[in-house]
Amino acid sequence: MMGTKRATLLLVFCAATASSLYSATKELGTTAPQAEQAASSSTQTPALSFEFFKTKVQPIFLKNRAEHARCYGCHILSNRIFRLEPLSPGSTEWSDEQSQRNFQSALEVVVPGDPASSRLLLHPLSPEAGGDPFHSGGRQFASQNDPDWLVIAEWVRGVGTGISEPVPQPLTRIYVTNSASDTIDVIDPATNRVVQVIHGIELPHGIAFSPDGTRIYVSNEAESVLDVVDRKSGEILRKIALSDRPNNLAITKDGSQVLVGIRRQPGVLDVIDTTSLQKVKSIPVDGAVHNVYVTPDGKYAVSGSIENKAATVIDLQSQQMAWEVKFNRPVRPMAFETNPDGSTRRIFVQLSTFHGFAVVDFAKRAEVARIKLPDQPGGFGIAEARGGVPSHGIGVTPDGKSLWVNSTLSNAVFKYSLPDLKLIGHAALPEVHPLGHAPTGAVPEWIAFTPDSKLVYVSDSAARLVSVIDAETLKEVARIPVGEVPKRIKTLVLR
Repeated sequence: MMGTKRATLLLVFCAATASSLYSATKELGTTAPQAEQAASSSTQTPALSFEFFKTKVQPIFLKNRAEHARCYGCHILSNRIFRLEPLSPGSTEWSDEQSQRNFQSALEVVVPGDPASSRLLLHPLSPEAGGDPFHSGGRQFASQNDPDWLVIAEWVRGVGTGISEPVPQPLTRIYVTNSASDTIDVIDPATNRVVQVIHGIELPHGIAFSPDGTRIYVSNEAESVLDVVDRKSGEILRKIALSDRPNNLAITKDGSQVLVGIRRQPGVLDVIDTTSLQKVKSIPVDGAVHNVYVTPDGKYAVSGSIENKAATVIDLQSQQMAWEVKFNRPVRPMAFETNPDGSTRRIFVQLSTFHGFAVVDFAKRAEVARIKLPDQPGGFGIAEARGGVPSHGIGVTPDGKSLWVNSTLSNAVFKYSLPDLKLIGHAALPEVHPLGHAPTGAVPEWIAFTPDSKLVYVSDSAARLVSVIDAETLKEVARIPVGEVPKRIKTLVLR
């Protein structure tokens, strides 16, 4: 009996002591570590802005997105990980109390400061753009350039909390001239959809933009005129008569003159004054002009002639021919590489009947190399009757780090690193499947880029498509239906 009492007293004492120690620890010992943890949490993953969520992010969930059901329709169901509050009867927006609950639900599917790890952004994003393999609500965002996706990403990064500030996004559009039609398609690279169609220009060839983006200039083969178009409305403002049937065109860096290549021997560039909208001069060049370019520094124009197998360099200050390079094959598209100071270093020139490109050293005024594209993949170009033009379309990315070259024979676009011209790989292009015949190629014609150099746009003339290629993965991430025989394609950036 005494042993039992003694044991009972000991247990009571131990329990009381443990309770006292626990209380003391709670009051004294854990205060600093908890404070440190809170401080660490506040610096590493600070609370995201409710106000930004309510005013900028939340409306996206109610938005009618083209060809998609609203996020709201599915996410009001109780079994959703990210759940939205049902709207009150007759209401078109959430109350503050409902918004708070939506906010708390969204916090469960984001990693503050890290959009790339946040399921709210990855789950509805197209797999080709880095999203999850499947989302029962469909591919709400075709790319990480989608304006709504960018808004959510800015919230996750911490806009409205002092972590970061929104970065103004330039307006970017990709213009595609449909050479066997009377239309020009305008693509928004944020969504990879056609957002405007300009009508009324039969057989449009080249396209250029005024520096402020208010005007578009288009060489019109059917009427032998330069069409001046209002960019916003698509209305044709003026038709300017040219010397003869035009091909491609270019605009001077200051926007004061448009240079139009005339496809007639002996070869001239018509000069159009953009203030008076009159043809003021024709500059003689070596041969009927297929393509014309202005060098990135704005000092020279370069024309290419199929008939005379020549590239002519014109000094734009004197508006006279400065020098030329003769080739053993007709001259096709060109691209330009710059020196660190912005001057022209090399011209990459495609040639008829050659599956590759020539390299012209601008300072030496001479061809210094000829690069042949790989033979594989192969098997295309013959059925399409394009053996004489095995490679058409070439471009240097805006960051100057890579050269992209179309191949009709490979039905692909090849990527080379710059300045070493090392082959990186290729991206396959769509096949055309004629009824009762073997698949044929897309017949790629031209190349354009987004200003960040992340996406490559290739006009597939036989497929009536524009292929969108991820520059890093070399994978096709979108196919955009356009008009008949899309060829010239050009990027407009308005900052």
